[in-house]
Amino acid sequence: MKMKLFKRFLGKFKAYEIDEAVIGIGEQKVKIKPNYQDMQIAYKLWVELGTRKIGLEIDLDNDVINEIYDSWYEFFKLTRELIKDIPVSKIRKDESTKELVRIAIEVLNEGIRPHLTKWQARFRKWYSAAIETNENKDLSPQDIQKKYPEYEKLSKEMMQVNRRIMEYRKILKQLAMGE
Repeated sequence: MKMKLFKRFLGKFKAYEIDEAVIGIGEQKVKIKPNYQDMQIAYKLWVELGTRKIGLEIDLDNDVINEIYDSWYEFFKLTRELIKDIPVSKIRKDESTKELVRIAIEVLNEGIRPHLTKWQARFRKWYSAAIETNENKDLSPQDIQKKYPEYEKLSKEMMQVNRRIMEYRKILKQLAMGE
Protein backbone atom coordinates (compact mmCIF):
# COMPACT_ATOMS: atom_id res chain seq x y z
CA MET A 1 0.00 0.00 0.00
CA LYS A 2 1.42 3.35 -1.04
CA MET A 3 0.80 6.27 1.32
CA LYS A 4 2.03 9.80 1.63
CA LEU A 5 1.52 11.84 4.79
CA PHE A 6 1.56 15.58 4.37
CA LYS A 7 1.50 18.63 6.61
CA ARG A 8 1.52 17.25 10.13
CA PHE A 9 -0.32 20.30 11.31
CA LEU A 10 -2.65 22.16 8.99
CA GLY A 11 -2.85 25.63 10.43
CA LYS A 12 -4.71 25.26 13.72
CA PHE A 13 -5.69 21.65 13.04
CA LYS A 14 -3.71 18.81 14.53
CA ALA A 15 -4.64 16.25 11.90
CA TYR A 16 -3.20 14.64 8.85
CA GLU A 17 -4.71 12.96 5.86
CA ILE A 18 -3.64 9.92 3.97
CA ASP A 19 -2.86 11.07 0.47
CA GLU A 20 -3.97 7.80 -1.07
CA ALA A 21 -4.37 4.09 -0.38
CA VAL A 22 -4.90 1.15 -2.67
CA ILE A 23 -7.44 -1.20 -1.14
CA GLY A 24 -9.40 -4.18 -2.31
CA ILE A 25 -10.62 -7.68 -1.77
CA GLY A 26 -9.55 -10.25 -4.32
CA GLU A 27 -8.96 -8.79 -7.75
CA GLN A 28 -11.02 -5.64 -7.18
CA LYS A 29 -8.65 -2.82 -6.26
CA VAL A 30 -9.53 0.82 -5.77
CA LYS A 31 -7.36 3.84 -5.04
CA ILE A 32 -8.97 6.27 -2.63
CA LYS A 33 -7.98 9.36 -0.71
CA PRO A 34 -9.81 9.12 2.62
CA ASN A 35 -10.59 12.25 4.60
CA TYR A 36 -10.82 12.52 8.38
CA GLN A 37 -14.51 11.59 8.55
CA ASP A 38 -13.90 8.54 6.34
CA MET A 39 -11.06 7.48 8.61
CA GLN A 40 -13.32 7.92 11.66
CA ILE A 41 -16.06 5.75 10.18
CA ALA A 42 -13.52 3.16 9.07
CA TYR A 43 -12.09 3.17 12.59
CA LYS A 44 -15.51 2.58 14.18
CA LEU A 45 -16.24 -0.27 11.80
CA TRP A 46 -12.77 -1.73 12.34
CA VAL A 47 -13.21 -1.64 16.13
CA GLU A 48 -16.56 -3.42 15.79
CA LEU A 49 -15.00 -6.07 13.56
CA GLY A 50 -12.03 -6.48 15.84
CA THR A 51 -14.10 -6.90 18.99
CA ARG A 52 -17.05 -8.97 17.76
CA LYS A 53 -17.13 -12.52 16.52
CA ILE A 54 -17.92 -11.28 13.02
CA GLY A 55 -14.39 -10.05 12.44
CA LEU A 56 -12.49 -12.79 14.22
CA GLU A 57 -11.64 -16.22 12.93
CA ILE A 58 -14.50 -18.65 13.46
CA ASP A 59 -13.77 -21.87 15.33
CA LEU A 60 -16.85 -24.06 15.00
CA ASP A 61 -15.51 -26.53 17.58
CA ASN A 62 -15.90 -23.77 20.17
CA ASP A 63 -18.15 -21.09 18.65
CA VAL A 64 -21.93 -21.29 18.58
CA ILE A 65 -23.50 -20.51 15.22
CA ASN A 66 -26.45 -18.67 16.80
CA GLU A 67 -24.02 -16.33 18.55
CA ILE A 68 -22.12 -15.78 15.30
CA TYR A 69 -25.38 -14.86 13.59
CA ASP A 70 -26.20 -12.47 16.45
CA SER A 71 -22.81 -10.79 15.95
CA TRP A 72 -23.36 -10.48 12.21
CA TYR A 73 -26.79 -8.94 12.78
CA GLU A 74 -25.43 -6.39 15.26
CA PHE A 75 -22.67 -5.42 12.83
CA PHE A 76 -25.25 -5.10 10.07
CA LYS A 77 -27.31 -2.66 12.19
CA LEU A 78 -24.30 -0.61 13.26
CA THR A 79 -22.94 -0.33 9.73
CA ARG A 80 -26.29 0.85 8.41
CA GLU A 81 -26.48 3.49 11.14
CA LEU A 82 -22.96 4.76 10.52
CA ILE A 83 -23.46 5.15 6.78
CA LYS A 84 -26.93 6.68 7.19
CA ASP A 85 -25.38 9.39 9.36
CA ILE A 86 -23.05 10.53 6.58
CA PRO A 87 -24.46 13.69 4.99
CA VAL A 88 -25.49 13.10 1.40
CA SER A 89 -23.62 16.27 0.40
CA LYS A 90 -20.40 14.61 1.57
CA ILE A 91 -21.13 11.47 -0.41
CA ARG A 92 -21.83 13.54 -3.52
CA LYS A 93 -18.63 15.59 -3.36
CA ASP A 94 -16.04 13.21 -1.83
CA GLU A 95 -15.03 10.19 -3.88
CA SER A 96 -13.42 8.58 -0.84
CA THR A 97 -16.66 8.84 1.15
CA LYS A 98 -18.64 7.47 -1.77
CA GLU A 99 -16.20 4.55 -2.03
CA LEU A 100 -16.30 3.84 1.72
CA VAL A 101 -20.11 3.72 1.63
CA ARG A 102 -20.05 1.55 -1.50
CA ILE A 103 -17.65 -0.93 0.12
CA ALA A 104 -19.69 -1.04 3.36
CA ILE A 105 -22.93 -1.69 1.49
CA GLU A 106 -21.23 -4.30 -0.70
CA VAL A 107 -19.96 -6.14 2.38
CA LEU A 108 -23.45 -6.15 3.86
CA ASN A 109 -25.40 -7.01 0.72
CA GLU A 110 -22.93 -9.26 -1.08
CA GLY A 111 -20.81 -10.55 1.77
CA ILE A 112 -23.13 -11.22 4.70
CA ARG A 113 -26.74 -11.02 3.49
CA PRO A 114 -26.70 -13.96 1.02
CA HIS A 115 -25.49 -16.33 3.74
CA LEU A 116 -27.97 -15.03 6.29
CA THR A 117 -30.83 -15.22 3.80
CA LYS A 118 -29.99 -18.79 2.89
CA TRP A 119 -29.09 -20.25 6.26
CA GLN A 120 -30.00 -18.19 9.32
CA ALA A 121 -33.76 -18.81 9.63
CA ARG A 122 -33.50 -22.49 8.71
CA PHE A 123 -30.65 -23.12 11.14
CA ARG A 124 -32.18 -21.15 14.00
CA LYS A 125 -35.51 -22.99 13.64
CA TRP A 126 -33.78 -26.37 13.58
CA TYR A 127 -31.43 -25.45 16.43
CA SER A 128 -34.23 -24.20 18.65
CA ALA A 129 -36.10 -27.48 18.21
CA ALA A 130 -32.91 -29.53 18.67
CA ILE A 131 -32.12 -27.79 21.96
CA GLU A 132 -35.53 -28.84 23.31
CA THR A 133 -35.30 -32.55 22.53
CA ASN A 134 -34.46 -34.91 25.36
CA GLU A 135 -31.80 -36.70 23.34
CA ASN A 136 -29.74 -33.47 23.16
CA LYS A 137 -30.04 -32.39 26.81
CA ASP A 138 -26.55 -33.54 27.75
CA LEU A 139 -24.80 -32.19 24.65
CA SER A 140 -22.99 -28.88 24.37
CA PRO A 141 -24.40 -26.27 21.99
CA GLN A 142 -21.43 -26.92 19.69
CA ASP A 143 -22.17 -30.65 19.58
CA ILE A 144 -25.85 -30.01 18.91
CA GLN A 145 -25.13 -27.64 16.01
CA LYS A 146 -22.95 -30.30 14.38
CA LYS A 147 -26.06 -32.48 14.09
CA TYR A 148 -27.69 -29.99 11.73
CA PRO A 149 -28.48 -31.96 8.56
CA GLU A 150 -26.68 -29.45 6.31
CA TYR A 151 -23.94 -28.58 8.79
CA GLU A 152 -21.08 -29.21 6.36
CA LYS A 153 -22.52 -26.89 3.68
CA LEU A 154 -23.51 -24.21 6.19
CA SER A 155 -20.13 -24.26 7.95
CA LYS A 156 -18.19 -24.20 4.67
CA GLU A 157 -20.14 -21.14 3.46
CA MET A 158 -19.86 -19.50 6.88
CA MET A 159 -16.08 -19.88 6.80
CA GLN A 160 -15.95 -18.32 3.32
CA VAL A 161 -17.92 -15.31 4.56
CA ASN A 162 -15.65 -15.14 7.60
CA ARG A 163 -12.52 -14.98 5.44
CA ARG A 164 -14.01 -12.15 3.35
CA ILE A 165 -15.01 -10.21 6.49
CA MET A 166 -11.51 -10.60 7.87
CA GLU A 167 -10.17 -9.11 4.61
CA TYR A 168 -12.63 -6.25 4.99
CA ARG A 169 -11.34 -5.71 8.54
CA LYS A 170 -7.81 -5.31 7.11
CA ILE A 171 -9.05 -2.73 4.61
CA LEU A 172 -10.78 -0.76 7.35
CA LYS A 173 -7.61 -0.83 9.41
CA GLN A 174 -5.68 0.53 6.42
CA LEU A 175 -8.19 3.36 6.04
CA ALA A 176 -8.41 4.13 9.75
CA MET A 177 -4.81 3.74 10.84
CA GLY A 178 -2.92 4.32 7.62
CA GLU A 179 -1.27 0.91 7.90
